[in-house]
Amino acid sequence: MSARGHAFGIDIGGSGVKGAAVDLATGLLTHDRIKIATPQPSTPAAVAAAVAELVAAARWDGPVGITMPTVVLDGRTRTAANIDHSWIGTDARALFSAALGGRTVTVLNDADAAGLAEDVYGAARDLDGLTLLLTFGTGIGSALLYNGTLVPNSELGHLDIAGVEAEHLAAASIKDREALTYPEWAQRVSTVLSHIEDLFWPKVIVAGGGISRDHEQWIPLLTNRTPVIPAVLKNTAGIVGAAMAIDLGLAP
Repeated sequence: MSARGHAFGIDIGGSGVKGAAVDLATGLLTHDRIKIATPQPSTPAAVAAAVAELVAAARWDGPVGITMPTVVLDGRTRTAANIDHSWIGTDARALFSAALGGRTVTVLNDADAAGLAEDVYGAARDLDGLTLLLTFGTGIGSALLYNGTLVPNSELGHLDIAGVEAEHLAAASIKDREALTYPEWAQRVSTVLSHIEDLFWPKVIVAGGGISRDHEQWIPLLTNRTPVIPAVLKNTAGIVGAAMAIDLGLAP
C-alpha cells in the first residue's frame, strides 16, 4: 500500500473516461468519480488529452493507473475492443505519461483491473486459490487470479466453442440482440463456463458486467459445477483495480 493509502485510477471505456482517487484500505472512492465522454473518434491523442483533462479536474499530482479495453503487453496496447483501431501497437504507457507531464503511469486490461478489485475488496474477498472473473457485456472479458496474483490478458471470451467464439455465444449483447430469455441465455452461459472450468478449474467464478445486477434471474439457472457469485463493485471496479495496479507497480 502507498504511504498515503490513496492511489488514482482511470477506467477508459467505449463511451466514457472515468476516474477517481481510491482509499486502498477500503477500496472506496475518496470522492465522486469524474467522467468525461470518450472522444469520437477515440484516437490515442484524443483519449490521452481526455485523461489529462480528468486528472487536472481531480487535482491529482501523483502516479496514475489506467485501464484499457485492450490486451496490454509491456505497456503497449495490442488489440482494440470498443476503441479506435489506431490503438493497436501504441505505446500507451509512454503516451499517457507524456500527456501527464512525465509522471509514472501503469496501463492494464479493464477486465484484469476489475478482477483485482473484486478479489481484494469485492465478491472474492478472503477467498484463496484460483478466482475467475468474467464480465458479460458487449463481449466477455476475463481475469484470472491465484491467491491475489493476476495472470494478465487471459481473453477467455475468445475461446472457441464448436466453431463459435464464447462471447459470440453468450455475451450480454447477444442476449439482447437475439431476444433470448434468461433461461435460454443461462444455458449458453453454462456451456461457456463448463468449457472454461474444464481448462482452469477455478474455485469460484465472479460474474460481472451490467447484467450482473440482474443476477437473481440467471445465476441460479446455471448448470456448470463451479460456484458463480455476482460482482459487487459494479461501475467502480475498473477505477479501483487501476488504482491498485499503480500502487502495486504492475506492468503487464
